[in-house]
Amino acid sequence: QVQFVESGGGLVQFGGSLRLSCAASGSIFSTYRIAWYRQAPGKQRELVASFTRTGSTDYKDSVKDRFTISRDNARKTVYLQMNSLKPEDTATYYCNTAPLGFYAWGQGTLVTVSS
Repeated sequence: QVQFVESGGGLVQFGGSLRLSCAASGSIFSTYRIAWYRQAPGKQRELVASFTRTGSTDYKDSVKDRFTISRDNARKTVYLQMNSLKPEDTATYYCNTAPLGFYAWGQGTLVTVSS
Protein backbone atom coordinates (compact mmCIF):
# COMPACT_ATOMS: atom_id res chain seq x y z
CA GLN A 1 0.00 0.00 0.00
CA VAL A 2 1.39 3.36 -1.04
CA GLN A 3 1.94 5.73 1.90
CA PHE A 4 3.55 8.65 0.09
CA VAL A 5 3.54 9.79 -3.52
CA GLU A 6 6.13 12.41 -4.41
CA SER A 7 5.97 14.44 -7.59
CA GLY A 8 7.22 17.64 -9.18
CA GLY A 9 10.87 16.83 -9.76
CA GLY A 10 12.71 17.30 -12.99
CA LEU A 11 15.67 18.88 -14.67
CA VAL A 12 16.27 22.53 -13.88
CA GLN A 13 19.10 24.94 -14.55
CA PHE A 14 21.25 26.52 -11.87
CA GLY A 15 19.23 29.20 -10.11
CA GLY A 16 15.90 27.77 -11.17
CA SER A 17 12.89 26.76 -9.11
CA LEU A 18 10.72 23.71 -8.57
CA ARG A 19 7.79 22.90 -6.33
CA LEU A 20 7.57 19.35 -5.07
CA SER A 21 4.37 17.75 -3.83
CA CYS A 22 3.89 14.90 -1.37
CA ALA A 23 0.50 13.24 -1.16
CA ALA A 24 0.30 11.30 2.11
CA SER A 25 -2.23 8.80 3.37
CA GLY A 26 -4.91 10.32 5.56
CA SER A 27 -4.00 8.43 8.72
CA ILE A 28 -0.36 9.43 8.51
CA PHE A 29 -1.07 13.02 7.58
CA SER A 30 -3.48 13.51 10.48
CA THR A 31 -1.15 11.95 13.06
CA TYR A 32 2.38 13.03 12.18
CA ARG A 33 4.21 16.00 10.81
CA ILE A 34 5.45 15.16 7.35
CA ALA A 35 8.91 16.28 6.31
CA TRP A 36 11.07 16.32 3.21
CA TYR A 37 14.22 14.26 2.86
CA ARG A 38 16.67 13.85 0.02
CA GLN A 39 19.31 11.37 -1.00
CA ALA A 40 22.07 12.04 -3.47
CA PRO A 41 23.86 9.16 -5.20
CA GLY A 42 26.33 7.50 -2.85
CA LYS A 43 25.18 9.54 0.14
CA GLN A 44 22.94 8.99 3.14
CA ARG A 45 19.38 10.19 3.13
CA GLU A 46 19.14 13.52 4.94
CA LEU A 47 16.36 15.62 6.41
CA VAL A 48 16.06 18.92 4.58
CA ALA A 49 12.80 20.54 5.67
CA SER A 50 10.29 19.89 8.44
CA PHE A 51 7.64 21.39 10.70
CA THR A 52 8.56 22.02 14.32
CA ARG A 53 6.52 21.24 17.42
CA THR A 54 5.92 24.95 17.91
CA GLY A 55 4.31 25.43 14.51
CA SER A 56 7.32 26.85 12.74
CA THR A 57 9.56 25.32 10.10
CA ASP A 58 13.08 23.99 10.21
CA TYR A 59 15.59 23.51 7.41
CA LYS A 60 18.95 22.04 6.75
CA ASP A 61 21.40 24.94 6.85
CA SER A 62 22.38 24.60 3.22
CA VAL A 63 18.81 25.11 2.00
CA LYS A 64 17.62 27.68 4.52
CA ASP A 65 16.24 30.83 2.86
CA ARG A 66 15.96 28.97 -0.43
CA PHE A 67 13.44 26.21 0.37
CA THR A 68 10.00 26.54 1.93
CA ILE A 69 7.91 23.69 3.29
CA SER A 70 4.14 24.08 3.47
CA ARG A 71 1.05 21.91 3.68
CA ASP A 72 -2.54 21.78 2.57
CA ASN A 73 -4.58 19.92 5.17
CA ALA A 74 -7.62 19.54 2.96
CA ARG A 75 -5.61 17.91 0.21
CA LYS A 76 -3.37 16.00 2.65
CA THR A 77 -0.41 17.28 0.71
CA VAL A 78 2.95 18.69 1.77
CA TYR A 79 4.87 20.94 -0.58
CA LEU A 80 8.48 21.96 -0.93
CA GLN A 81 9.12 25.16 -2.83
CA MET A 82 12.74 25.19 -3.96
CA ASN A 83 14.27 28.40 -5.26
CA SER A 84 17.78 29.35 -6.33
CA LEU A 85 18.61 25.73 -6.96
CA LYS A 86 22.23 24.63 -7.01
CA PRO A 87 23.89 21.54 -8.46
CA GLU A 88 24.45 20.26 -4.93
CA ASP A 89 20.67 20.10 -4.52
CA THR A 90 20.61 17.28 -7.05
CA ALA A 91 19.05 14.28 -5.32
CA THR A 92 15.99 12.13 -5.08
CA TYR A 93 13.53 13.85 -2.76
CA TYR A 94 11.26 11.88 -0.43
CA CYS A 95 8.66 12.68 2.17
CA ASN A 96 8.10 10.84 5.43
CA THR A 97 7.66 11.51 9.14
CA ALA A 98 10.34 13.36 11.07
CA PRO A 99 12.82 13.22 12.68
CA LEU A 100 12.82 9.60 11.58
CA GLY A 101 11.03 8.11 8.63
CA PHE A 102 8.54 5.80 10.32
CA TYR A 103 6.91 4.43 7.21
CA ALA A 104 7.97 2.80 4.00
CA TRP A 105 9.67 5.18 1.63
CA GLY A 106 8.01 6.10 -1.60
CA GLN A 107 9.78 6.15 -4.92
CA GLY A 108 10.71 9.79 -4.47
CA THR A 109 11.01 12.40 -7.16
CA LEU A 110 14.32 13.14 -8.84
CA VAL A 111 15.62 16.69 -8.92
CA THR A 112 18.56 17.37 -11.20
CA VAL A 113 20.15 20.82 -11.24
CA SER A 114 22.53 21.56 -14.08
CA SER A 115 25.43 23.96 -13.73
